[in-house]
Amino acid sequence: QVQLAEFGGGLVQPGGSLRLSCAASGSIFFIYIMGWYRQAPGKQRELVAVITSNSGTNYGDSVKGRFTISRDNAKNTVYLQMNSLKVEDTAVYYCNAAIQSPGRTEFWGQGTQVTVSS
Repeated sequence: QVQLAEFGGGLVQPGGSLRLSCAASGSIFFIYIMGWYRQAPGKQRELVAVITSNSGTNYGDSVKGRFTISRDNAKNTVYLQMNSLKVEDTAVYYCNAAIQSPGRTEFWGQGTQVTVSS
């Protein structure tokens, strides 16, 4: 079985920064895509950023230029550097990964709360 463990959420003031990380563990043959989604109260889950195995990236429009996604394939870990945070970035952030284990399966983390407030 595969597990995704998220770290780094918390409370930050507007304009501040946070770094999230997500480590995949378990029976992993290959990780295709890793990424982050978020869900604010009363809203649908939305794409934040994803990164492929060869470091191709895609960002949601609301975070372009402020957030940066990266991954360490040796550690099966994905990172999300969040800068210039806004109140509207407040949400539960979920790690997501498409993993060969042994068949290709999508996995989700348990979520980590990010609150941007003064």
